[in-house]
Amino acid sequence: MNDTTPNPSTPPSWSDAPEGWNWLAQDEDGRWFWYAVEPQLGVAGGVWRSPRRAQQFAAQGAPNPEWYESCRERGGGA
Repeated sequence: MNDTTPNPSTPPSWSDAPEGWNWLAQDEDGRWFWYAVEPQLGVAGGVWRSPRRAQQFAAQGAPNPEWYESCRERGGGA
């Protein structure tokens, strides 16, 4: 087991986020992404959407059936 792989309820640490990338969200398949702009919910496909240059892979987690509740802003207390 890889202890660095987050589960759906354990997002990557903000200390790993690129400077100025203030959003984090998890897609339905478990992939976490950092975002430079607030991502938009893309229900079709189970993913969060943003311009390609404004998103960066953060970590692979377990698939999350409640992925649509995962979006958080840096410093948002979540």
